[in-house]
Amino acid sequence: MKKIVLLGLCIFGFSLFSQAQSIADHALGLRLGDNDGFGTEISYQHGLTENNRLELDLGWRSRNDMDAFRLTGLYQWVWNLEGGFNWYAGAGGGLGSVDTGDDSDFFVLVAGDVGIEYDFDFPLLLSLDFRPEIGFSDYNDDLGFDIALGIRYQF
Repeated sequence: MKKIVLLGLCIFGFSLFSQAQSIADHALGLRLGDNDGFGTEISYQHGLTENNRLELDLGWRSRNDMDAFRLTGLYQWVWNLEGGFNWYAGAGGGLGSVDTGDDSDFFVLVAGDVGIEYDFDFPLLLSLDFRPEIGFSDYNDDLGFDIALGIRYQF
């Protein structure tokens, strides 16, 4: 219990002293990771406020034994660490479809997101994030962990 109270106080103190920054209105690029057969995703970020944004990721996979797509949406909070370094956390969900030739399945998932990013002086944003996902279907019914590198152009 003491650890939870201490963690809460640290987060509250950090939020009081964290610097406000402005995130880009739009960012478009790739998220390069691998989880449950999905690799590269097209990633779009839309700034909602100075430190909140919406991220949408579309991934697809076509192999000999399956064709699949997945759309994931996350609401993210962004905090400035120092200079161009930010860290972020978010939560959301997604849906998708998989066709194995013999069978097809629709699935939904719940996802979280924690990461760090660097916002360059020119319109490039590099990020590294960790995304745990829980799926709800016959195809995707377990906890999956996705670590990915994001490369996005900001406009």
